[in-house]
Amino acid sequence: MEEKTRAVLQIFEEISRIPRCSKNEAAIGSWIMRWAKNRGFQAKQDKAGNIVIRVPATSGYENMAPVVLQGHLDMVCQKTPDSNHDFSKDPIRLVYESQWLTAEKTSLGADNGIGLALGLALVDDKGVERPPVELLFTVDEETGLTGANLLEPGFIEGRILVNLDSEQEGVFIVGCAGGRHTEISLPLVFSPLPERCDAWKIMAQGMRGGHSGVDIHKFRANAIKVLARALDAARGKLDISIVTVKGGSAHNAIARHAEAVVICEPKRSSALQSAIVAFERAVQEEYAATEQSLTIHLLPGDIGDKAASLSRECTDTVINLMLAIPHGVSEMSAELKDHVETSNNLATVDFKGNALHILSSQRSSVMSRLSAVTGQIKAAAALAGAEAETGGGYPAWQPDMDSSLLKRCKGVYQNLFGKEPLVEVIHAGLECGIISSKYAGMDAISVGPTLENPHSPDERLYIPSVGRIWTFLVELLKSYRA
Repeated sequence: MEEKTRAVLQIFEEISRIPRCSKNEAAIGSWIMRWAKNRGFQAKQDKAGNIVIRVPATSGYENMAPVVLQGHLDMVCQKTPDSNHDFSKDPIRLVYESQWLTAEKTSLGADNGIGLALGLALVDDKGVERPPVELLFTVDEETGLTGANLLEPGFIEGRILVNLDSEQEGVFIVGCAGGRHTEISLPLVFSPLPERCDAWKIMAQGMRGGHSGVDIHKFRANAIKVLARALDAARGKLDISIVTVKGGSAHNAIARHAEAVVICEPKRSSALQSAIVAFERAVQEEYAATEQSLTIHLLPGDIGDKAASLSRECTDTVINLMLAIPHGVSEMSAELKDHVETSNNLATVDFKGNALHILSSQRSSVMSRLSAVTGQIKAAAALAGAEAETGGGYPAWQPDMDSSLLKRCKGVYQNLFGKEPLVEVIHAGLECGIISSKYAGMDAISVGPTLENPHSPDERLYIPSVGRIWTFLVELLKSYRA
């Protein structure tokens, strides 16, 4: 392993010891502020928790404009069903596997911990020639780009923005989709449990999940949709009533696990078993190419002290609503080949009090199409008798192919590696669009090392790509000498 790669990973290892799920960034923020103070760097933190560290230029670069290196403090916290990891206090357990870095039964948090580590390592290395640098680290990116939205005028001075949240080395990102969340609340109607009934738990699990922007087009199963179809298959054979239903974990993660507890007449339990077995066989055939571990388990259910289940009519409404809400790609781009334009992620479903709560996450690079898919979801909710509220979301970041920063980055990359980088627009959300809208004249690009399966326990970082990004960033900063 190269010395510089090792230095970056050592910082990442320190970051990984600190809990930093979205909305729980206080500890990592305090650690970074101490890190800056110990090195004599000027640092400040705003009311939202965003941090800027101002690092002076090295000799010969004093009169150059500052460059902003930007990442986000939070991570998506996902774990396998058999993991007992507590994200509120436990460190991420890193696992080195040949040329890859992953985590033990949890998401790795390289999205965007490796971006933080790169920025810190670059300004900590006295051998790196550079103009003034501002390290901008935002909070709560993963649940709605909250920190970027709350940035105030004057918080940063630079107008050259290098976002370190991209996930494929050798690819420069110059645009991204906009997004919104829709929260649905369906009032539930209950009926007393019959004197005699069997309770069963239906579990849809073993799916790969992934990032709802990066992986939405990869034909991966959504566990909530699979569960809804399993319930639909069951009610086609016998009368069932739902006791509980729960699935998914985050708005930007494709659901990997979903489950429901249902009741039926004792004499109909064998029919339920037959329906689930048949459906499992069918859905496994559907996803044979992408979901080799998909299973649907039927186990004896525990209803505890519950005295009621959903009425038969309400059970049908819940199943129908989960079936009706779209998931996956709804439009491909007519302008960019093989590029997802519009999608929706059916993210989470749960009983809270006397209501069913569903969260979906819509994305599109065309804002009118974003409104269209949002309208489709709200219409499905209305037909079910549910209320739907949509947040303001964030705008699409429109690409500027004439960007001077892009031209500089392409030239540096070509000189270093003897080939042209790819220039792309992605379907995931990035903070560049919001930051650019807040600070006039901002020229932005997003880069990063190669990262696979973010937002899932299968997340892994390709270690050799860290060294290549390090080399590129060093030369990019060096290129600003007059």
